[in-house]
Amino acid sequence: MIIVNTPDLKNREYEEIEMVAGSIVLSKHIGKDIMAGFKTIVGGEIESYTEMLIDARAQAVERMKNCAEKLEADAIVNVRFATSAIMEAAAEVVAYGTAIKFK
Repeated sequence: MIIVNTPDLKNREYEEIEMVAGSIVLSKHIGKDIMAGFKTIVGGEIESYTEMLIDARAQAVERMKNCAEKLEADAIVNVRFATSAIMEAAAEVVAYGTAIKFK
C-alpha cells in the first residue's frame, strides 16, 4: 500500500473513498518515568520516551493502513499525525489520511 503525506498522487487517476485513521495510547512504566525525571534535571534527550513515540507512530500507521485495507483502498494520501497527552506519562498518537482507490 502506498502511504504519502502529499495531498495527492501525481499522474494517477483515483477516487477518494473516505478518511481513515489509526490511534494508540502508550505509557512507560514507573521505572522509566523515574529515570526520565532524573534526566530533566541535567537536560538532554529522554530516549525512552523517544522510543515510545516512534513505536506509537508505527502502530498508529499500521492501524490506519488496516482500516484502509478493509475499504479495499490502494493508497492513503495526505497523511498527518496528531499527538496529545491523555494523562501523566501517557501519550496518544493518531495517524490519519484519505484512503483512495485507483481507477
